[in-house]
Amino acid sequence: MQNIFGQNLLNRRKALGMTQEQLAAKLKVSFQAVSKWERGETLPDIKLLPALASQLGTSADSLLGYEGAAPATIYEERYRTQELYWGGEPNEMCYDILRLLPPTRPLKVLDIGCGEGKDMLFLARCGYLTTGFDIAASGITKAKNFAAKARLNAEFFRADMLSYTPTEEFDILFASGVLHYLPPQKRRSIIAAYQSKMPRGSLCALNVFVDKPFIKMPPDEEIDGAYWQSGELFTLFSDWKFHRCEQVIFDCNSGGVPHQHCMDILIAQKM
Repeated sequence: MQNIFGQNLLNRRKALGMTQEQLAAKLKVSFQAVSKWERGETLPDIKLLPALASQLGTSADSLLGYEGAAPATIYEERYRTQELYWGGEPNEMCYDILRLLPPTRPLKVLDIGCGEGKDMLFLARCGYLTTGFDIAASGITKAKNFAAKARLNAEFFRADMLSYTPTEEFDILFASGVLHYLPPQKRRSIIAAYQSKMPRGSLCALNVFVDKPFIKMPPDEEIDGAYWQSGELFTLFSDWKFHRCEQVIFDCNSGGVPHQHCMDILIAQKM
């Protein structure tokens, strides 16, 4: 347990660019204590765990290595079927990526909330180095199985977008139909964490569901955050070059009940 905790603590602290001294000062302990935790020599007092997790932007369960402690999602059951819940066709943003940043060199793609991995599997077939994460374990298992059978250079892991922070640079950020799970008050800081890991020339391909009073909430939706406001996504990329910036209303039949969505779509490049 100590080794798992210590490694998780070390990874999380470094991902945030925080020194042992800085973390120790926030917790009012010595940096030697933090060092011992990371080396697996000791564990912090249980009363410190909530404050420690809060400073690191994660949960005590995650630090202790309890992956199964992630909150349940309605998609956990939906992804257990043999069929792909969202179908096999890649999102149209994948074609924007191919057009604007083709894989003429090794390019890393990160997919937030990848579900069953269909978009990352498509881009992997095209030659990109793809990684996706999702909170639904059944989706990740299905994505890994598809990647293994097709011998694709695609990696998948389970994580909660509310606590996961990227630790390595990547060239393309992809997210489709999932960012409404981010609470409005956390969106700017979470998106900024991803932007900080993207070099000049990198690309974001994102879409978000937008709240419109004349469109009813879909019958199969589960909302823990909130739909975005029109244009809200675009303001988080005000200093990026926009290749595509539009709002669309479209018909959908997910859940077997016809309904509509309004969505803002952004393809932006860091200059």
